[in-house]
Amino acid sequence: MGSAVIVDIVRTASGRGKPGGALSGVHPVHLLSATLAALIERTGLDPARVDDVIAGCVGQVGDQAGNIGRTALLTAGFPESVPATSVDRQCGSSQQALHFAAQGVIAGAYDIAIACGVESMSRVPMGMSATGGSPYGPLAGRYPSGLVSQGVSAEIIASRWKFDRAELDEFSARSHQRAATAAASGGFDNEIIPVEVTAADGTTSVHTRDQTVRGSTTIDGLASLKPSFYDESVAARFPEIGWVITPGNSSPLTDGASAALVMSEDMAATLGLTPRARFRTFSVTGSDPLLMLTGVIPATTKALAKSGLTIDDIDTYEVNEAFAPVPLAWTREFNADASKLNPRGGAIALGHPLGGSGTRLMATMLNHLEATGGRYGLQTMCEGGGMANATIIERI
Repeated sequence: MGSAVIVDIVRTASGRGKPGGALSGVHPVHLLSATLAALIERTGLDPARVDDVIAGCVGQVGDQAGNIGRTALLTAGFPESVPATSVDRQCGSSQQALHFAAQGVIAGAYDIAIACGVESMSRVPMGMSATGGSPYGPLAGRYPSGLVSQGVSAEIIASRWKFDRAELDEFSARSHQRAATAAASGGFDNEIIPVEVTAADGTTSVHTRDQTVRGSTTIDGLASLKPSFYDESVAARFPEIGWVITPGNSSPLTDGASAALVMSEDMAATLGLTPRARFRTFSVTGSDPLLMLTGVIPATTKALAKSGLTIDDIDTYEVNEAFAPVPLAWTREFNADASKLNPRGGAIALGHPLGGSGTRLMATMLNHLEATGGRYGLQTMCEGGGMANATIIERI
C-alpha cells in the first residue's frame, strides 16, 4: 500500500454566519470555488489531473444544493472532466472528505484528489434541511425518552464531567486570546486566501481576517451572558444540568470554506511538488446520540491504537470547540497537555462553518506543526447524531 500526503491546504477567513456577516453576501459556491482555485494557483497543478473532488457540506439545500462540490469546481474553471461528490458527516464532513481522499490515494483508486468543505450559515441556516420533514422518523422507537439538541448534550457533558461556568468561560476566553495572538503574529497568513466581497452599494473589499475572533474577550465579560439552551421540559428530565452553555462558550454560526490537495508521494515527486504532511492514521466511530459530542474520546483511542503512538508522542492536537466542554472532557480523559490543545485558538474564536471545519482545522494544525518543528498532529471532531472522526498526520 502506498501513502497519501497533503501538498497544500487553504481556507477562507471566517465570517459571522448571519445576515450582515462579512461573507453573508458571498454565495457558498463562490466561497468553495475560491479555495479550489487557490490550490491550483499556489501549486501550479493542471486541474485536469485531479481524479476527484470530495466536498463536505451539511446543509445541502438552497444555495448549497445540487452537489456543491461539482458546481464549485466548474465555477473555479476546472475542466468538465473532473468529477465531484458532496458528503455529509455533520460537523466532520470535510474531515471525512480528507479521509476519503487519502484512502482513495492509498488504495490506488486516485493519484490526485481534493478534499474540501463549505458552509454558509448566513444563507443556509442550521436545520434548514429538515424544514417540513421528519428526519428521525421511526428512530424515535429506539429512543422513546427522546434525543436532545447539541446544546443540551453539551450541558449534560458539562454536568457529568463537573465543569462549572467559570472553567468553561476561562477556556473560551483563552481560545480568543490564542487566536488573536496567532493572527497578530502572521500565524494564519499561509492558510487564509483572499475572498472578494461586494457590498450592497456595489463597492468591493477583500476579506482576509477572521471576523469571529475577539482578542479583547475576558472571563468577566463572558460571565454576563445568559444560558442558551434552557428548557423547562429538559430541566425536568435532567435535573443535574447546571445550564452553563452560553453563546460565549459555544462556537459561533460561521461562513467559510477550506480545501486540501492530496496525492501519493510518488505523484508529488513526479510533479516536482513538495509534500507538507503524510497521513498516518484515520478513525471514525459512532457514539451515544444523546451525549452526541463525546465520540472524540473513542475516536482518539482508536486512532492512537492503530498508529502505535501515545498521546505523549503527539506534538499538537486540534479538538473542535463546538462547545467548551468537549475539548475539556477530551483533555481530562487523555490527561493531555493543555498547552498543546488548539494552540492557535479553536472554533469558539475562529468559527465553525460546519462542513468547512475539518479542512480548516487541518490547515491550522499543519501550519502550527511547521512553525514549531513538531512531528505529529492529531485532529478530532465531534459530530451530530453521535459520531467522530480522528486523523493523525506526520509533518514531512
